[in-house]
Amino acid sequence: MDIVVVGKHGKVDAELRTLTSEKVERVGKFAKDVRRIEVDYEHHPTRRAEDSHTCEILVHVRQHLVKGTAAAIEYEIALDRAVDKVDQQMRRLHERRVGQRNGSRARSAKAAGNGDAAELIDVGVDHDADAEGQAEDASRTLVKTKQFSVKPMDAAEAALQMELLGHDFFLFTNAETGSASVIYRRRDGRLGLIEATG
Repeated sequence: MDIVVVGKHGKVDAELRTLTSEKVERVGKFAKDVRRIEVDYEHHPTRRAEDSHTCEILVHVRQHLVKGTAAAIEYEIALDRAVDKVDQQMRRLHERRVGQRNGSRARSAKAAGNGDAAELIDVGVDHDADAEGQAEDASRTLVKTKQFSVKPMDAAEAALQMELLGHDFFLFTNAETGSASVIYRRRDGRLGLIEATG
């Protein structure tokens, strides 16, 4: 298992790097197929002191990504909070895998497509407190672009992946239809599915 520790806008000292490696290694107890763990530290000098240091942990498990993000007054506290969130997600993934092996799938593709799936967990990504004070024009500015490979899966697998990442939507290729699809969390907490046609 590779552990990569990086600091955006600065270096991570040896003591924090060692502490980080020790804490994130325990994530491997829930899955034997953890390939890589990325830990990103970032300091936001413009934020309140209580959330100026952020820690984002991304765990690459075979066919899954698990993410936890937290902010605090210092990196060590943010690390502890993010590790707790990742532990919770890894525990849920482990329970679902064990349930699938025992023949009791946690949610079926049909239920996920109809929006009757079990509740999803929000990993609690902390948002920038200064964002609300910015002008409306700035809110429409594209600030980040992501590229990732889209693999065929059913709606239930996409719902699980969305949960593990802590997002409100997830883009995937529907294995049944072969078309691009988006599964999303509705305001009422249930799931919706958008499928591309044509």
